[in-house]
Amino acid sequence: MTENRNPLSVHINADAQQVWVMLREPSRIAQWHGWELDSLEDEINEIYFTNATEGADHRRLVTNGGDTFTLEPVGDGTQVTLERGAIEPGSEMADWDQDITEGWTSFLQQLRFTLERHPNTPRQTTYFAYDAVPEGGVLASLGLADMPEPGEDYEAELSTGETISGKVWFRTDTQLGLTVRAYAEHGDGLLIVAAQPRQERLRPDGGTQVLITSYGLGARRLGEIRGAWDSWRTRHFPSSEELTVGRPL
Repeated sequence: MTENRNPLSVHINADAQQVWVMLREPSRIAQWHGWELDSLEDEINEIYFTNATEGADHRRLVTNGGDTFTLEPVGDGTQVTLERGAIEPGSEMADWDQDITEGWTSFLQQLRFTLERHPNTPRQTTYFAYDAVPEGGVLASLGLADMPEPGEDYEAELSTGETISGKVWFRTDTQLGLTVRAYAEHGDGLLIVAAQPRQERLRPDGGTQVLITSYGLGARRLGEIRGAWDSWRTRHFPSSEELTVGRPL
């Protein structure tokens, strides 16, 4: 089995009970886990409720597969830590292990964003992934190569044709998260752009992933955003599948 890996951790400005509710109510989980899909309800049930184990104090949750959430109350919120479960080397799951870790990285930030910015507002998601990378990298292709540090303000002219602004929400070696004022009727939405890691057997050239979470937008405005991103997709990845979109309000 694989050794324990470095845990993922995020600080959330919400108390531990609020975080726990977001981990234990399916409708709440559906506001931050993954993106809108017909199969999302089944995925949530499989991960969070089938063979899952709750700590008696509501501070620990072991998901199906062994990934473990730990909630630690701190003075100004809750530190949420996720430790990945063990993976058998050479197994089919081992091929996807890095992708799963990258997914959890995004989802923890979406959990934080949901609780801090839109705890009671239904989300609208737009998702794209493809096993290729634009020349120069996905951030450069979008006009996002020179973003400031997390917490700082930014403004960018995207190659989608949009001008966006907000704050840098988070950054890792492979992911950039930005709040976007234009992606919500009130407050802001969240844009996560990821360079998916190279995998010799599955994705030798690496990949590109974009996940947009918007709130309260009507069909017309949402269509404009999705149209701009779809034009970018077809320019850089003409053989890729269409965007995966959730429903407008």
